[in-house]
Amino acid sequence: MTRAYSHETSPSRPDPPLHLPSRERLIVWGGISAVTAILWLVLARMPMPASGMNGGAMGGMTSAMDAGAAVRSLRDAWLIFAMWTVMMAAMMLPSASPMIEMYARIARGRSTERGGRAWLFAAGYLIAWTGFGAAVTVVQYPLERTRIIADAMRMEPFAGGLLLIATGIYQFTPLKQACLTQCRSPLGFFMTEWRSGGRGALVMGLRHGVFCIGCCWLLMALMFVAGVMNLVFAIALTIFVLLEKATPWGGAVARASGAVMVVSGLALAAFG
Repeated sequence: MTRAYSHETSPSRPDPPLHLPSRERLIVWGGISAVTAILWLVLARMPMPASGMNGGAMGGMTSAMDAGAAVRSLRDAWLIFAMWTVMMAAMMLPSASPMIEMYARIARGRSTERGGRAWLFAAGYLIAWTGFGAAVTVVQYPLERTRIIADAMRMEPFAGGLLLIATGIYQFTPLKQACLTQCRSPLGFFMTEWRSGGRGALVMGLRHGVFCIGCCWLLMALMFVAGVMNLVFAIALTIFVLLEKATPWGGAVARASGAVMVVSGLALAAFG
């Protein structure tokens, strides 16, 4: 009993990954593609407040007793949280697909596991990004109140330039590189983080999500520079993250992009 409990709750070394049969591979990749497409469709059709949390909702509150304004404020905050949550899921789920497939391959080779738990792993990953969406929603409110973020939920140029510079510098930091390494090495991640059972799949997905946030949180914040609902920029950023995390030259992409961001940030802050 004790040994079984320990095996289920503490990390253990996984068995070598097996090749997924075509049917199971199709289920994994087809499911990821379908969920991602639905998320992008929801994001494109999502209603947004006319001026973020700073316009009629927040600015219209004349006193703490104005119940109508408070309701509008809460509604707009919820819409912005929903927007960030759906956007993060749509942008980041594709880059997690190699990790989800690797989980399914390893799980298939263990008699105590089920490949279907790959969706628990994906759920844990998305829970982590939901937490990020909540944090960004909280941060966005004071930025709008101080007019650092104004029309179209976009930063004013000087602040946007500083954010670009900070993001570019972060691309070179050891923390960025360490998190990127975890994201780029699915087998290496599972060799150190493996946990058995459905709960283990959820926890591993959550932990991978935390590493992914450590890698990409400032990149996601760049949505404030282009405009939070700028879907063209969001798609471009999604492709960039895929290049960083899923290609052999991802480390070089991160460093080269960092230099470009610093130069672009200096130009935007000075002349924007």
